Amino acid sequence: MAHERTIKIAGEAGQGMQTIGLALCKIFKDAGYYLYANQDYMSRIRGGNNVFQLRIADKPVYAPRKNADITIALDRLSVDCHKDSVSPDGVIILDRDRFAVTEENILFRHIPMYAMAKEIGGSELFVNSLACGVLTGMTGIEYHGVREVLKRTFAGKKEEIVEKNLQAAEAGYIFAKTHFKQNHFTIKSVNAKESLLMNGNEAIALGAIAAGCKFYSAYPMTPSTSIMNVMAHYAKDFNIVVEQAEDEIAAINMVIGASFAGVRSMTGTSGGGFALMTEGLSLAGMTETPIVVVDAQRPAPATGLPTRTEQGDLDFLLHAGHGDFVRAIFSPGTIEEAFYGTIKAFDLSEKFQIPVLIMTDQHLADSYVNIDIFDLKRIKIQRHIISKEDSGLVKDYKRYQFTESGVSPRALPSWINEVFYADSDEHTEEGHITESSHVRTMMVEKRFYKKAAGLSKETENPKTFNIQGADCVLIGFGSTYGVLKEVCELSANRSVGHIHLPQVWPFPVAEVTGLLKNAKKTIVVENNAGAQLSKLIRRETGIKVDTSLLQYDGKPFNLDYLLEQIEKE
Repeated sequence: MAHERTIKIAGEAGQGMQTIGLALCKIFKDAGYYLYANQDYMSRIRGGNNVFQLRIADKPVYAPRKNADITIALDRLSVDCHKDSVSPDGVIILDRDRFAVTEENILFRHIPMYAMAKEIGGSELFVNSLACGVLTGMTGIEYHGVREVLKRTFAGKKEEIVEKNLQAAEAGYIFAKTHFKQNHFTIKSVNAKESLLMNGNEAIALGAIAAGCKFYSAYPMTPSTSIMNVMAHYAKDFNIVVEQAEDEIAAINMVIGASFAGVRSMTGTSGGGFALMTEGLSLAGMTETPIVVVDAQRPAPATGLPTRTEQGDLDFLLHAGHGDFVRAIFSPGTIEEAFYGTIKAFDLSEKFQIPVLIMTDQHLADSYVNIDIFDLKRIKIQRHIISKEDSGLVKDYKRYQFTESGVSPRALPSWINEVFYADSDEHTEEGHITESSHVRTMMVEKRFYKKAAGLSKETENPKTFNIQGADCVLIGFGSTYGVLKEVCELSANRSVGHIHLPQVWPFPVAEVTGLLKNAKKTIVVENNAGAQLSKLIRRETGIKVDTSLLQYDGKPFNLDYLLEQIEKE
């Protein structure tokens, strides 16, 4: 009996792969399995070839496989696209009649899916639920679990529609049980503890809500848009104002204004939108206004591949904006890091009165994993502002007062009785415009050097796995965490270690230097063409890594490909 299986649902945009994929995720999660699911979809409303891929296992899994054990093709194009990525004992489920496929292939398993769906429900639209039944029947899932999840999936629709979907699923389930060799694709039983099913964008949005974010403004841009959707979904429950701005310039300036007035605020976008935000980013740096900005990376430049993944914005985020000001950049690699890292981003933003960036990508944003329930006891909100009670006692308030730490006491305009001055021009401690060289120098030292010194002490340390005495140390940031972790676990012929950077700025110079100084061989793995992380490591530590493994085709590293590459090194 297998310890894991990979399932792929492929078809045109508009055929509902996400609906059936998410339903399957819930079915396998409820059945007690660990799962990892990712999406590969084209930037179009209809047509093309989209894929929802699940990896189900008896232990935690974090990355996609190269080949699938079961592929369900919902159209003819999917048969051609995916018949070369089937595992040695795998199959492709297809409707020969509907697709006019006459080719003989030992991989093919014919099911008259469309005719069955139409006969049962009166419409071919029910083919998705039928396919769901087929997959669960082949993998040994109990049908009552399938029925319960599908009832929840279609809740809100007419009772007749729900019932026809259930009938279609049951027909597919029975067909699989009747016509396919039993237990061939069954997965070793497991009873994973109670868990949450979530993707990266949902984790960032929930982290923001947990941190007390009360204002979110953004212009929709894939792959960041679902952050706004989640914030809007919970807006009434948590008293959050969510504003769809006319563009990214307006979005970041609204966030600055809301934060200036005293509420925790966030915006999200992708690289092209972040380019428009850079003047606002500088404004936040100059006015020392705390804001949190999410950059969900996709392949660029310009529009690039809007729905695919890449890690090509590292250099951009390090240097975005004009002039010298301090920033922090988080690079979460897991759902947990996305959640807890977002909470810390808000804390650091207010503690040092700076912009904080969360750099994620489409791969993490859209990938689903079942995880342990968050430990809400870890969350401690500190606003780092003068309380409403104490604000009434403040005299001679100076918004930009010079201090040893570079951080001035932060009052809120609506609470303090004093006149409140703030300015994007260079300014005095009181906030008045100045061209004094002496004041200018002191303000730069306050905003840049002093805050940087404090901020660097709170950088998230690198996470390590098996690096002591390892033959080879892999280094990565962001969404490569999962695949690198599994490569280390599965590299049977050599000792492979892993260093993951959940925060890339301020760069943890001393920690990385210490970890790499005795490494036998170092390989940086990153989804970009410029070896941006490799160059950052060399710039900050003086250490030149031995090899950079780069991928920039718009897809994430898959586990099997990376295992092969590491074995060659």
